[in-house]
Amino acid sequence: MHAVLLVAAVLAGPPAPVDDPGDAPQVADPSAAYVQLEPLPGEAVSFRVNGVEATRWHTGTTIGRASFYPLTAPTDAPAAGSLVRMGHPGAPNHSHHRGVWFAHQDVNGRNFWEDDPAVTVRQTDWLALESGRGEGRMACRLAWVGADGRTALTQDLVAALRPLGATLADGYELELHLTLRPGDDGPGNDGPVTLGQTNFGLLGVRVAESLSEHFGAGRLTDDAGRTGEPAIFGNAARWVDYSGPVPVGQGEAFRFEPHGLTVFDHPANRAAGVAEGDETGGEPVEGEPVRWHVRADGWIGPSLCREAPREVSAEEPLALRYLLHAHPGPYAAEVAAARYEAFLARPPLGVRKSSRPHTAFEIVRQGDGEPGD
Repeated sequence: MHAVLLVAAVLAGPPAPVDDPGDAPQVADPSAAYVQLEPLPGEAVSFRVNGVEATRWHTGTTIGRASFYPLTAPTDAPAAGSLVRMGHPGAPNHSHHRGVWFAHQDVNGRNFWEDDPAVTVRQTDWLALESGRGEGRMACRLAWVGADGRTALTQDLVAALRPLGATLADGYELELHLTLRPGDDGPGNDGPVTLGQTNFGLLGVRVAESLSEHFGAGRLTDDAGRTGEPAIFGNAARWVDYSGPVPVGQGEAFRFEPHGLTVFDHPANRAAGVAEGDETGGEPVEGEPVRWHVRADGWIGPSLCREAPREVSAEEPLALRYLLHAHPGPYAAEVAAARYEAFLARPPLGVRKSSRPHTAFEIVRQGDGEPGD
């Protein structure tokens, strides 16, 4: 896309503003795993850790919905299976389940959840692709286009993939920062947008068949130690995990290994605003954790609007943060708690115009521009 159009996209509403960390590129640990972001034919980007694909971003321009698939199991074994899948193992009418994706059942009364060829959530602009040691980052803009051809929402997405060791087998995190604003495609569609009260949205995760409790031998667990769909569905939790056997290897080396995926909701997602007179420095008000929509058939989703609708306006965009931890071995509560605390300690990601030659935009951490741990 022409640079002027990209500048317009950013100035129309980038993620949260960031302080200037200086023009010099950050120097990463030379021993850290290298994360390469490689654009591919078919409107996709591969996220590779030391040459091994951890996930792939699909822009939605060919399949109608932007998504991440696969999330490769963290193992040294060749031909590792994915922790997520496309579609439902037993319900053909759930083709809208696409690995890790963004959707909502009620956007100003319009359904952006179920599949409809005329309804799309797709990328419209690239902003930045950044490879590097210890972390790789991507920033882009999506449009939520309804059956009437109007853009109901624009979504800025910043994604960071971070290995947690020297190789993919040590596990990795996919950090997601979303900023939603009303669409800007014409008169009558530039006012506030209401995300209606529903279980469905805004982040969806469909785990692999072998990980599900019903179709496989997996187990759902939340931060309080509750297990299984009946104990977790509709309850508040800081995170939910799905762990179980994942196929790896080929031929005589084929086997199942225990792995899992923990989905974290950031407490700022529940904030009503900045606390007045807060002596801690004006941190957002943290309410009860989000309530979860989970299923034994292999589904995890933090229900943003389960209890009440949310309004999105140009003056008050909706900013959301999520983290997915692909971990080797069974679920461990102490590991999940450590990843959650590290997630809270990291500043938000943002996009700014770059002063470096041949670089239109760059991704930085708000406040200092340093990658997280």
